[in-house]
Amino acid sequence: MELSLFLSMLGFLWVAAITPGPNNMLLTTSGANFGFMRSLWLMIGIMLGMQSIMLLVAFGVGGLILIYPSLHLILKILGSLYLLWLAWKVATAAYETLETDVAPPKPIRLYQGWLLQFLNPKAWLMGLGAVASFSLEGEKYNHSILAIAFGLFVVNIVAGVIWLGFGTVIGRLLHSKKAWVIFNVSMGLLTAACVLLIWH
Repeated sequence: MELSLFLSMLGFLWVAAITPGPNNMLLTTSGANFGFMRSLWLMIGIMLGMQSIMLLVAFGVGGLILIYPSLHLILKILGSLYLLWLAWKVATAAYETLETDVAPPKPIRLYQGWLLQFLNPKAWLMGLGAVASFSLEGEKYNHSILAIAFGLFVVNIVAGVIWLGFGTVIGRLLHSKKAWVIFNVSMGLLTAACVLLIWH
């Protein structure tokens, strides 16, 4: 893949990865509630999910969504329900005290971050857009898919660290239970609002 095409692809993927969406809302919330290190598994799950979607698109499964629009509708419905469930978990997260005799709440797990991507139409559209726009024909196809996968990895790790770091900084400012509840409810509502983006 030529450098100019690779840089164009990075620009496309960067815009898709850094803009607010379900992944970034969850990373921010997790960073605020559980800190940077405890939220890394969520970020890794999201990254693995994005790579899985891109590879499925590249090797044919994504074409089914284009051929059968009803599959896209089912994906949107399942994605909306899953996002609403995650939004509820975020909004109702328990206040984490510093008491050592209380078991700390658990952050969203790796498999949940991975699963979200399969129900996230934005992830499918990102994969479809990247493969359709930046893959090369013939013998260069597999090499171009590797370049897209590498680009996707780079932008996801940078965007993920930014949103996770942002959430971690916010978490240090949440000293009272009231501030904690306000933040979690706000992030839960923003996560739920991402459902509107799915249907737009």
